[in-house]
Amino acid sequence: MSDTTAAPASRRVFIDKQSPKAYHALVETAEAVRVVAAEAGLDRSLVELVNLRVSQINGCAYCLDVHTRAALRAGETTQRLGVLAAWRDTELFTERERAALALAEATTEPANAVAQEGAYDAARQVLNDDEISAVIWVAITINAFNRVSILSKHPVRGMPLIPGSSRG
Repeated sequence: MSDTTAAPASRRVFIDKQSPKAYHALVETAEAVRVVAAEAGLDRSLVELVNLRVSQINGCAYCLDVHTRAALRAGETTQRLGVLAAWRDTELFTERERAALALAEATTEPANAVAQEGAYDAARQVLNDDEISAVIWVAITINAFNRVSILSKHPVRGMPLIPGSSRG
């Protein structure tokens, strides 16, 4: 197999299972971040939008699956979830959500200093220091989970159809 040929998923190491102490430390971090976000006043829907946007950028199918379901449970609409990748081109997101999404994107792609400064400036207009810190921590944490799932090739399993719905 050449270096340019992807290894089959069966040859991947599920690093969360292989190194459970490290994975559990990441889970504990995520739990602490969840508390920080709640204490800062970020509602669950906004946290899930951040989780989803970062997972879209990183291309993490597993996290997209998990956090889409979590966003729906938190009250998100299918319309907003469907256009999240193009959030800048809609009026469906509040100024606060837009600031958080821009900050999450800047956290995910930190080498883009211009975007980072712009995102921070926009966030300063509508988010307080606790909220800014919480959004950044949420983005940092989901970035880490994205990498665990992408490099482990965690599978996305099909869900049973809901009666009355169709795939197509």
